[in-house]
Amino acid sequence: MTTRIGLVSDVHSSPLPLRQALDIFEREQVDEIICAGDIAGYYDTVAPTVELLAQANCLAVCGNHDQSYLELPPRDDDEAVRAYLQALPPTLELEIEGKRMLVVHANPPAEQYGGIRLLDQQGAVRDERRQEWTEKLDEVDCDILIVGHTHQVYALHLGDVFVINPGSSAFNHSCMILSLPDLGVREFALGGQEIVKCWNFSMLYSQDGGETGSLA
Repeated sequence: MTTRIGLVSDVHSSPLPLRQALDIFEREQVDEIICAGDIAGYYDTVAPTVELLAQANCLAVCGNHDQSYLELPPRDDDEAVRAYLQALPPTLELEIEGKRMLVVHANPPAEQYGGIRLLDQQGAVRDERRQEWTEKLDEVDCDILIVGHTHQVYALHLGDVFVINPGSSAFNHSCMILSLPDLGVREFALGGQEIVKCWNFSMLYSQDGGETGSLA
């Protein structure tokens, strides 16, 4: 039996690319949908974004922007959004097709900041980062680790852990489908855009190609 899981992350209050991802998942007949956090952030369209995820019965974890939203003063019109975000757990632990899966926004054990940055600005894997995170994840007790936060798109074996970041549907223009138990991963581009493997806000202002920090 094959189980297909739709993966999104860092939606950042952008319902249009999320809707496109959900349409892909429906077309591909996924069995489950997972969001690795940061549903809120940057735009005022968090309510329709939350509504789409809720209607899709998406499993999700809390990201740093979701936590920041909850720290803002409540508004009269955001009760449903706050209730949804407040219910998000910091991590998800699942077992599907015999594979143990951990979902966290940035990195284990339950971090919302930091994140697993493996790529340079051109989207190539940095060997020293790969080695660093292989060592850091050596004692993580799972087969598959789903993360977000860094706005980087990758699916790599780091030691015994298969680490997947579907990227930001809003900024990387990406989502993924994970097949289990074979660990197959398919990337899908959103909005008629090419997938940007590594994205951060400095790209709006600089074309130097160097690595810069992400304001995820």
